[in-house]
Amino acid sequence: MLTYEEALAHVLAAMPPAKPVEVPVAEAAGRFLTESVSSPLALPPFDNSAMDGYAVRAADVASAGTDKPVALRLVGQVGAGQVFKGSVGVQTCVRLFTGTPLPAGADAVVMQEDTHADGDTVQVLDRARPWENVRLRGEDVKSGAVIATPGVRLGAGHLNLLAAVGTASVRVAKRPRVALVSTGSELRPPGKPLVPGQIYESNRPMLASLLAECGAEALPLPLVPDTLNRTRSALQRAFTECDAVVTTGGASVGQLDFVKAAFAELGGSQEFWKVALKPGKPFIFGSLAGKFLFGLPGNPVSAYVTFLLLVRPALLRWQGANEISLPSHPGTLAEPLVNRGDRRHFVRVRVDAEGVAHSAGTQASHMLHSLAAANGLVDVPPETTLAAGAVVRVLRCSGGL
Repeated sequence: MLTYEEALAHVLAAMPPAKPVEVPVAEAAGRFLTESVSSPLALPPFDNSAMDGYAVRAADVASAGTDKPVALRLVGQVGAGQVFKGSVGVQTCVRLFTGTPLPAGADAVVMQEDTHADGDTVQVLDRARPWENVRLRGEDVKSGAVIATPGVRLGAGHLNLLAAVGTASVRVAKRPRVALVSTGSELRPPGKPLVPGQIYESNRPMLASLLAECGAEALPLPLVPDTLNRTRSALQRAFTECDAVVTTGGASVGQLDFVKAAFAELGGSQEFWKVALKPGKPFIFGSLAGKFLFGLPGNPVSAYVTFLLLVRPALLRWQGANEISLPSHPGTLAEPLVNRGDRRHFVRVRVDAEGVAHSAGTQASHMLHSLAAANGLVDVPPETTLAAGAVVRVLRCSGGL
């Protein structure tokens, strides 16, 4: 049985390099860059006004005040998107608006609120220092500067910056397509009637959501009853249509656990199938013709935790992501967390706005309410009690009521 770190190292080492595809910037949200992007122009591209007001020479209004206004002659007006063709000379000014290019000769902008206009005369009621209220060319981004690097996940701010410098498309990692195969003769799709002994299948919707969060494309396949032939057929279709396969159930050594046998019959190579984790000891990892199998336990909590700890970082590495670990932060325990077992226990917690971590509820691997309530995990070592008030590292995860 591998430690978590050993299992993760095996999985990450097997991931292929990212395959670049070109997409429009407008469709690149959540994708991972595969190459650097440099700005072809400066931002701002020209000196411009930071507000509505008047372009002036700072020296002309150096002595202005409410009790001693300075009169300037208005020689023109220019709006955003236009350029003043003349220049600002001694004791003159030009009316402009936020974003308007600064006219030649001017070196400051007096805000509208500090002036009083009367026809062609503008009374300036406050002094302006050189370059006050002026956005200087290139003060945000220099021409040729790198504005995004490989491995970064593009968010709204990145898209804004890329569009602002005129970038129409970017090269990003191809999304891995992942089949979701849930096994178990007792499973029924939600919305269908149950007969005694059956339960509704809930892993595929959960895992599809988690796949989307890490940039992958999910393909949920039909439920698979507990037979070797049906399991083999489902895996064959999954590997034919997708880059990777995530199964739930059938991963252990029970009489009706067929995932390992079906995978072997297809020619798959199993690398390991047990990890010293709680929840989630049975976890299959293997490969078939350059594609990968992640076999998760059937219990939803076990499937959730093993996906976050082992599948999520693998799919992020596959896309060339810089950050593959779950985000984390310190938290203070509201109550003791106890692990009497011999495996590390990733305990589900609910972290409040003050950073206090509360147990999300009963920690058994079939308890769905505590899974829904959780927004974090705390790693409790074997045979360890973490006392109330202890400061721990909280791994943040999705979910929570």
